[in-house]
Amino acid sequence: MSLESATRIALIYPELLGTYGDGGNATVLAQRLRWRGLPVEVVGVPAGEPVPGGCDIYLLGGGEDEPQVLAAEGLRRNSAIAQAVAQGAVVLAVCAGYQVIGTSFPAGEGQVHDGLGLVDVETRRSFDPPDHPVPPRAVGDIVVEPAPELALPLLLGYENHGGRTRRLPGGHGRPLGLVRKGIGNGTPERTDGIVDGHVIGTYLHGPVLAQNPALADLLLSWVHGRLPELAGPPETEVLRQARLHALDVHA
Repeated sequence: MSLESATRIALIYPELLGTYGDGGNATVLAQRLRWRGLPVEVVGVPAGEPVPGGCDIYLLGGGEDEPQVLAAEGLRRNSAIAQAVAQGAVVLAVCAGYQVIGTSFPAGEGQVHDGLGLVDVETRRSFDPPDHPVPPRAVGDIVVEPAPELALPLLLGYENHGGRTRRLPGGHGRPLGLVRKGIGNGTPERTDGIVDGHVIGTYLHGPVLAQNPALADLLLSWVHGRLPELAGPPETEVLRQARLHALDVHA
């Protein structure tokens, strides 16, 4: 896109997918563009409204079970996000949003709901045999070592989800990274999230982009190409390192 035109960031259904403050990801992206002198427009998309096409970045956050189902139903009514992704748009989907962009996710007692199919993952309460105990809810701090090709530092956040997510056999995409602390996808590979093209799904709240500005800049680089470096305040990295030390995780 042209650097002269405003970057359009769509915040999808914040009243349904905003339980854990993930709407802050839009604030972080917008501010990091403004610091670079680049115009930006944050487009709030209330539940029930059609998702606009032509946005550069689409953000989906976390939510409870019933709002998650409502969000999936609303998003399936049009194909704006899928069409935008086909044209190179960026998607960051967190927790419930991550499950929604997959092929299916649990909805209520023993029920499975269709997702958008933007990424080749499926989510269940458990992938074990029916008579096996359901694993406990994943709640707490999470640290992820990103895939090397992303060239990112350790990712920090917290998780709060009851789902287990796995990539479909033969499916596209790769994990966002390896879990150093926490649960993430909850599969034996100990991974979190998925990256497929310019689409990222993850279980990291925080908001994830506030705690991990390098990830925010990666998303922005997918829109603009190489961007001028920002001299972030040194206390940001000091706080990150203090948090890693407290969690006994070393880079």
